[in-house]
Amino acid sequence: MSVVIIGGNERMSGKYEEICREHGCSAKVLAKTTGPIEKKIGSPDLMILFTSTVSHKMVQGAMKAAKRNNVPVARVTSSSVSALQAFLRERAAAV
Repeated sequence: MSVVIIGGNERMSGKYEEICREHGCSAKVLAKTTGPIEKKIGSPDLMILFTSTVSHKMVQGAMKAAKRNNVPVARVTSSSVSALQAFLRERAAAV
């Protein structure tokens, strides 16, 4: 499963990718805005928005791309490692 993570701490992007690999996912982390985000997202299986650390502009672009590509969006309040792990565990248990 491919995952795109929007927001979070830029220094933690490597850790986010590592956690996703441990749960059988390949991840792309977009922690900050560097141009139009719609072009960088692609068509993943799931998009995760860290709502506490993402700008409104990034959310708008991400939601636009998700709607265009029919990508499910999950909103995670905290951008901590434990929040991401808990979300991925819940997601794996639900499948």
